[in-house]
Amino acid sequence: MNGAPFRHETDRLVLRDWRDEDWPLFWEATNTTSVMRWLGGICDDEKRAAAQNRLLSYQEEHGHTFWVVERKSDGSILGFCGLKRCNQAGGPVGMMEVGWRLREDAWGKGYAKEAAIASLDLAFARFGAEEVIALTVHGNSPSWGLMERLGMKRREDLDFANDEFDAENPVIIVYSIEADSWNG
Repeated sequence: MNGAPFRHETDRLVLRDWRDEDWPLFWEATNTTSVMRWLGGICDDEKRAAAQNRLLSYQEEHGHTFWVVERKSDGSILGFCGLKRCNQAGGPVGMMEVGWRLREDAWGKGYAKEAAIASLDLAFARFGAEEVIALTVHGNSPSWGLMERLGMKRREDLDFANDEFDAENPVIIVYSIEADSWNG
């Protein structure tokens, strides 16, 4: 699915393809105890390399990925947000998934919601998704709170066992929204 570089702008943000120079900045800002609390903990070199390879392969295979989120006002990399096909073992594999990860100093400013809205708009309008899911864990209330603010609904029927992100409560919870319910 090669083509023109991906770039999508919102009022305050740019969602775009990854560049080699983005990775050190991304990992420095997001591979922290606070950010990674509900994402399996801080990544070592091997996990970082595997994550980078996955993100780049999603773009290559599907034309979308969890893109870089860059703040327009100063060009700072805030994290990522975007779309992929669910690939979690035991989960709803193959379904379109929206996801985000932002550095801690970007929390509470509406950036995740702005980027997620843009990603959902793209999922339905550009990539033809009929339904989009989002995954998190029970303890990550900011994440599932955003899912609810986006109009997503709990899909307990799609929840699945996984201890990779929260060993104390080893269940991934799923939210979803269908194209005909999305009002962006």
